[in-house]
Amino acid sequence: MIGINELKFDENGLIPAIVADEDTKAVLTLAYMNRESLQISVDEGRTCFWSRSRNVLWRKGETSGNVQRIVSVKTDCDRDALLVTVKKDGPACHTGADSCFFEDVYGDSEDSFSIDDLYRVVMDRKTNRKPGSYTTYLFDKGIDKILKKIGEETTEVIIAGKADDRAETIYELADLAYHAMVLMAQMGITPADVNKELKSRHVIDKKVKQEKMT
Repeated sequence: MIGINELKFDENGLIPAIVADEDTKAVLTLAYMNRESLQISVDEGRTCFWSRSRNVLWRKGETSGNVQRIVSVKTDCDRDALLVTVKKDGPACHTGADSCFFEDVYGDSEDSFSIDDLYRVVMDRKTNRKPGSYTTYLFDKGIDKILKKIGEETTEVIIAGKADDRAETIYELADLAYHAMVLMAQMGITPADVNKELKSRHVIDKKVKQEKMT
């Protein structure tokens, strides 16, 4: 077991801390710790960092509620960087994204678009209300309008599916997924929250068992 005083902090007394999700193994963020924030993290079992811009200690989730509960802290072979594995209570990024790492710098990602990407766009519209945006319109109208649209889109999916129209069903499912994302953003629910729920259910096995019992 390595002691804090055996770690190599830089000239500013800081050490980089890579934070990773215990469940998905995804990298969530890169932050910095000093000796005090690392000791607080160890003592409290939740991440505490040093803000280089504000020159203050900050506990992750102190205002947002998106606490990161520490599973383990490891150092690299040079003892000048940390890997902090956590179980998180919400998104790591202030944008509402699951991870802070979502901007492409290099790689073949021209055709890639995920649920997380859609959620980030929706969250951006919630935070930065762009005039003329349909998403902004939904947030301005509030929960009743959002729920009404989800009901309408669900009906459209049923109609398209009943007609055995594959292309139309895909189109309507995309509409439903979008409006579901708006509801999630409105209620502070993230894709990670839904993934966690699905994982806890083992949904396929349980559904099969339910069908056999009926």
